[in-house]
Amino acid sequence: MTSSFAPAAAAGFGTGLSLIVAIGAQNAFVLRQGVRRQAVLAVVVICAVSDAVLISLGVAGLGAVVTAWPAALTVVGLAGGCFLLCYGAPAGVRALRPAEGQGLSSRGTTAGSVRAAVLTCLALTWLNPHVYLDTVLMLGSIAADRGSLRWVFGAGAMLASLVWFAALGYGARLLSGVLARPVAWRVVDSLVAATMLTMGAMLLLRTL
Repeated sequence: MTSSFAPAAAAGFGTGLSLIVAIGAQNAFVLRQGVRRQAVLAVVVICAVSDAVLISLGVAGLGAVVTAWPAALTVVGLAGGCFLLCYGAPAGVRALRPAEGQGLSSRGTTAGSVRAAVLTCLALTWLNPHVYLDTVLMLGSIAADRGSLRWVFGAGAMLASLVWFAALGYGARLLSGVLARPVAWRVVDSLVAATMLTMGAMLLLRTL
């Protein structure tokens, strides 16, 4: 049994990573916070811990409950779609009409920016139905096939989440030189706006 731990954990790590790495609203937000060096630790912890909770629920079998109550995903879809549109619109405005001298700022993180980052990160994580589909339903069902090793598989997926968000949040600092130029921020804001607005519109259309 012990010899099976490593393959099960590795499978969980690979599966979790394949689902998390895809460009999405959450990843775009973490990237932006990373390059701005604002509340990075708080954002990384929220993303990793949230995934760990959701993966645990999936491994424990909550997926069957969610499937039996589709109205839950409908409510989350409506709230998430509206939130993504409201968050993506300002990014689109910044991309089209950037502020004079916009670039990477080295100023310290204020309490207000931390609070705003935490609330936004929580909303992007918990109001996104795709998070539930990927973690609770998909990972949960795959983990169930591992039988007694399902929690080892789940632990591997949780580790993948932690590694990815830490790498994305703190690795983004390597782009600080490039993003010191205002034109680079227009690219970042364009990416954020396109991601948020597209996902928001898709969520609303699928829900309605």
